[in-house]
Order: sequence, then structure tokens, then C-alpha cells
Amino acid sequence: MPQVKVYVTLKPTLLDAQGRVVQKALNSLGYSNVEQVRIGKYLELDLSGDGDVSEQIKEMCDKLLANPIIENYRYEVIK
Repeated sequence: MPQVKVYVTLKPTLLDAQGRVVQKALNSLGYSNVEQVRIGKYLELDLSGDGDVSEQIKEMCDKLLANPIIENYRYEVIK
């Protein structure tokens, strides 16, 4: 049964407003060495069956798990 780990992040050219808020909060707590924070999503999927699931995962990411217009994604298949 393969497990898939999916990482979704905003494209580098887009402003990450949530990341900026967290970065400012960390700075205000005394962590002045934090210069940038980018926030994303992490998902774990357990799939049934065997075989190559890469094409299925790509479809899932393109259709639901990520917004390909503003987000990048990558995934790892662990068998």
C-alpha cells in the first residue's frame, strides 16, 4: 500500500501574506534573524493497491489538492 506525501507552496513570485504575519510575529518575539517565512500545505495520502500511482497523484494535485495557477507542488511516493 503506497503512501504519498504532498507538499504545496505558493509560487515564489507571489506575496505570502500569512508568512509575512508569522515572520513579523517571530521578529517581535525577539527572533530578529528570521527574514522570511513561507507557509504551505502538507498532505499524507494512503492509497490501496500496488503499481505506479504518479499519474493519479499528479491529477489529484492539479484538480483538487493544489491550485496550479498560484501554487507549486511536489510529492514523494513511499512504498
